[in-house]
Amino acid sequence: MEKIFKGRAVIPTATAQEKAGRTASVARRTFLGASVAFFASQIVTAAAGRRNPRILLRSSWQVVNIGDIAHTPGVLALLERYLPEAEVVLWASPSLSPEVAAMEHRRFPNLKIVKGKIDQSGKASNAELGKAIDRADFLLHGSGPYLVADKDVAAFVAHTKKPFGVYGITYRGNRGLETELLSQAKFVFFRDSVSLEKAKRDGVCSPVMQFGPDGAFAVDLRDDESAVSFLKQNGLEPKKFLCCIPRFRYTPYWRLKGGRKRDDFAVKHARNEAMKEHDHAPLRAAITEVVRQSDTKVLICPEDMTQMRIGREMLFARLPADVKKRVVLRTRYWMTDEAVSTYVRSAGLFGLEMHSPIMCIGNGIPALVGRFEEQTSKGFMWQDIGLGEWLFDMDRPEQVAKLTPAVMSLIQNPQAAQEKVKQAQNFIIRKQQETMSILAKSIPG
Repeated sequence: MEKIFKGRAVIPTATAQEKAGRTASVARRTFLGASVAFFASQIVTAAAGRRNPRILLRSSWQVVNIGDIAHTPGVLALLERYLPEAEVVLWASPSLSPEVAAMEHRRFPNLKIVKGKIDQSGKASNAELGKAIDRADFLLHGSGPYLVADKDVAAFVAHTKKPFGVYGITYRGNRGLETELLSQAKFVFFRDSVSLEKAKRDGVCSPVMQFGPDGAFAVDLRDDESAVSFLKQNGLEPKKFLCCIPRFRYTPYWRLKGGRKRDDFAVKHARNEAMKEHDHAPLRAAITEVVRQSDTKVLICPEDMTQMRIGREMLFARLPADVKKRVVLRTRYWMTDEAVSTYVRSAGLFGLEMHSPIMCIGNGIPALVGRFEEQTSKGFMWQDIGLGEWLFDMDRPEQVAKLTPAVMSLIQNPQAAQEKVKQAQNFIIRKQQETMSILAKSIPG
């Protein structure tokens, strides 16, 4: 497999600020390199005299959101970094598209991907999945909004009696099968402390229950060629633009091709329409302030496919004419690798999504998060990693009022912003090392 830093973008820089950023990046790599070297030596020593461990990673939930896509390559990168001797097979959901699989194979050329289900008798729906299950020593459920593949995990455990663990999920409440399964896991890492405490109150009793970063923090995918081309075409210079991401309260999946209108469609649609001006007016205010008070531009971009429309309607189309001239609206959806290659060339990101900020912080870029009452508790991870000042409750006017000043601070005091990011990164890296160590110890043999 490729080395973890292979293919990382080299971003042209010239200013003192950017040189300082490079210095911080080098320091982080030095810290990470030393940690990995020590960790790997321990694993190699412990592994002497036995075959390589085999991990079946159950992940890959949907492909209409670059954040949901990011869960998988993030955990794969962690496994490559901390358990380099492990044989890893990805058990993906049916929705995994050829385009996304190709992107993952560019980064992990030796990755084997299987799909399918286990029926009530314990038989896999195809030979490839059956072989992967038979060979696996351990099932690892990847990051997600909850225990997404609970039925697959339950079938795996019931028919193989092999151990499993859960990496970086949000816990939404006592959901029967989910709560029961979590108690059977060798470990459960919750990606926010609110989930961890709720799980404890609900009686989840896995031997190891603790905070564990969302796998997407480790994403290192790149499509530099596409990103550089787009930025040049739109007059966006490295570190001279901010990214902004809109969103509805409820993701309108029914607008996508093949999307179904569920029973609660009317209620969710009405809520979206009622709150879209309330939620996006603060973003427009921040964009306007950035453009009028600095030489920084703004790129309006999506995290999921449904945001292409709302970005145009609620942000770009309603900006003042003088502001609009220095704002770029991305009109073509993108994959996770191009998005990350764009984010790392920006001065920072703000908006109403979660996983683009996660990928930014993981790659050393400042990012602010706006959240709603309709969302899960995942946003509170920003407090857990020391970025509480960059988390804004859009339902509280006093916090909304702080958004524009916080956005402006990213460009007015970039060194302070970078220091916040560095501290968060160091905390995340320590937790990643700790959680991977626990995984290594949980694999039989």
